[in-house]
Amino acid sequence: MSGGAPGRSVEQGGFLLFLALVSLALLAVVLPFAKPLLWAALGAIMFQPLFGWFLAKRPEKPSQAALASLVVILFAVVLPALWIGSAVVDEAAGLFLAFRDGDVDVAAYFQQVFAALPGNIQASLERAGFGDFGAVQERASAFIQASLGLIATQAIAIGGSVFGFVLGLGIALYAGFFLLRDGRAIGETILSALPMERDIAERLAERFLTIVRATIKGSVVVGLVQGALGAITFWIVGIPSVLLLGVIMAIASLLPALGPAIVWVPAAIYLLATGALWQGVVVVVSGVAVIGMTDNVLRPILVGRDTGIPDWLILVTTLGGIALMGLSGIVVGPLVCGLFLAAWGIFAEQRAAA
Repeated sequence: MSGGAPGRSVEQGGFLLFLALVSLALLAVVLPFAKPLLWAALGAIMFQPLFGWFLAKRPEKPSQAALASLVVILFAVVLPALWIGSAVVDEAAGLFLAFRDGDVDVAAYFQQVFAALPGNIQASLERAGFGDFGAVQERASAFIQASLGLIATQAIAIGGSVFGFVLGLGIALYAGFFLLRDGRAIGETILSALPMERDIAERLAERFLTIVRATIKGSVVVGLVQGALGAITFWIVGIPSVLLLGVIMAIASLLPALGPAIVWVPAAIYLLATGALWQGVVVVVSGVAVIGMTDNVLRPILVGRDTGIPDWLILVTTLGGIALMGLSGIVVGPLVCGLFLAAWGIFAEQRAAA
């Protein structure tokens, strides 16, 4: 009897080792498609109500409900995103070539704005080293070319691996179908298999879903709306490259306090300083009354409840996630932070209870 316990422990330890090794092996196998699978999971979470609506129409046909939901996602989200992305890359590449070939004279634009400023502001700018138009052109051109060149480089990378991109998209759609149809059962299986108390697992799962929905609705959707409103505003006043500027505004909306104002304020200053008065006024009014208020109006409606993550942590983890994982980091960064805070909060509760 006493000799059986050590043998059982060895067998259990061997099984746990095998479990860890095979899990790592599976992770290595699916790692090349981690991003498509991530977005498939996020899409399944966000569009679960749509799947539920189709399922209510045909309760005995979950596969048809999942397929109908996937068709809606494809035509309402995926294809428009691909079209906008392609147009933005074209505009960025065109601007990059214009700056590289000297077709865009930044110093001339700066001189127009500089000449319209009051004398005391001009003197302050000159003392700060911003009165030299040639130096300003060199700095601005270098910065803009570096930014646009990054977009162009990414476009070349995507274009050079079209097969990989199409394969990833196909995997995301294919996996999304099964995650929509079987998502609840898969989630229940994962919760049951986690080596932790059921109550803790359910709290972490609820936290996971809350942060995913809040991040996508509160950051991505609001950012897209603000970017679209900014692009429409710039189109009305005749500013070129409206899609590119709209995307930049959508990304800038992640920054607390400033947000899209980083884009529309300089545009308004340039228009007003160069005599385009009504255009400048339209940009200011739209930026303050429309674009600026969108966040305050839409975020409470879309999110509904707070993530519990401080704004400064959302900013840091979002930017860190983007630096680490690209576009996926917009969701992954705050998600990791939220789970970190939730896990340590549960641990602190357990320590206090003990």
